[in-house]
Amino acid sequence: MDASRAADGAVALAVPPEPEEKATGAPVRRQVPGLDGLRGLTALYVVLFHCWLYTFRGYPNSTAPAWLDVLMFGRLAVVFFLVLSGFSLAISPARHGWRSGGVAEFLRRRAWRILPPYWAALAMSLVISWALVPASHFGPPTGASILVYGLVAQDVVHAPTPNGAFWSIAVEAELYVLFPLLLLVRRRFGAVALAACATLPVIALGLTAAHANPVEGDNRLAVHLAPVFVAGVIGAGVVVASDRVRRLPWAWFALLAAAPVVLLGFRRGAVWTVQHYFWVDLAVAPAMTMLVAAVATGRPGALVRLLSTRPFRALGDFSYSLYLIHLPLVMVVIRRVAPRVVAPGMPTFCLTLALALPASVLGAWLFSRVFEMPFKRNRSWKSMIAAGRSRRGGRDARDGAPLPEGRHAEH
Repeated sequence: MDASRAADGAVALAVPPEPEEKATGAPVRRQVPGLDGLRGLTALYVVLFHCWLYTFRGYPNSTAPAWLDVLMFGRLAVVFFLVLSGFSLAISPARHGWRSGGVAEFLRRRAWRILPPYWAALAMSLVISWALVPASHFGPPTGASILVYGLVAQDVVHAPTPNGAFWSIAVEAELYVLFPLLLLVRRRFGAVALAACATLPVIALGLTAAHANPVEGDNRLAVHLAPVFVAGVIGAGVVVASDRVRRLPWAWFALLAAAPVVLLGFRRGAVWTVQHYFWVDLAVAPAMTMLVAAVATGRPGALVRLLSTRPFRALGDFSYSLYLIHLPLVMVVIRRVAPRVVAPGMPTFCLTLALALPASVLGAWLFSRVFEMPFKRNRSWKSMIAAGRSRRGGRDARDGAPLPEGRHAEH
């Protein structure tokens, strides 16, 4: 797997779970404060990572200044997003005895939530890749790309990509299919058994590989990343645990769990860390789970309040759209715009931050209004059509209302 391809997939889905429902079928928002803020910040980091990645060549031996090395760990965003995804999806089942409410309904709701904006972003990525800049050194997308990516099968079948970040959608889609089974194991056998079933086979796979460090390919990554998703699922149990468990210092536990991984990475260097992501992913997942648990239990309070402020919540609200569309925009600036106006290296990086970063955020917000939010607010085409008619009816009623006394319509 070449370095650019490996780095392209530095983020998993940033999709919050659906709201729970009342008996009447109306959605009820029961979001945990702070989680949307975490989602938004992680998505923003991924945009910065891709700005860095495509500006400076040679990943992981990048030509970037050393002080920018903090931006090179985009792969760890994949792990954090998967932990956060598993945690968020499991909150409702944890509140209901680790039951999902039906396999078919769960999968239908996940497909309804992620596929429409994904397909819209796929169409956008295909147009940009064909007309402006290919998304891969393998060349522009082909008919096979449309079929493979349209069916979300890119983790199983290889095809030239229209958007280098799309591989993780297929990974998470596979984990969605496994999710009801994970809940069954958690419900019948407990958290320890679930962790063992997901993690021990992956550890065995790693230990039997050459030099005990597997080389990952372009796809078939769901098995490797399943343990980090499972870590999030298990961590969701904190939300429904006793007060004694909820009051534990989860943030400090997260720091203690992360310290050995950070120290080892610092001692061996950034390049070594990137080349050993197979093990780093597994090692850092517990610390990330404890961090999410800390935020979910409201500690530290200052951090949760910050993450719950309107800007962070808003960013988290359209973080999935930001993930879907940012990379083509970043590549257009770096490959098409920057060479015409600035020199390579830092000038290109600064221009990319100035143009691609706000364009990605604003574009994602607009994209989400059209292709994401309608599917987030409604559970079916029927409810979406009814909501549209209701809005039109409200506008018609306002338009037809009598004017206040003393005012006359203009003709």
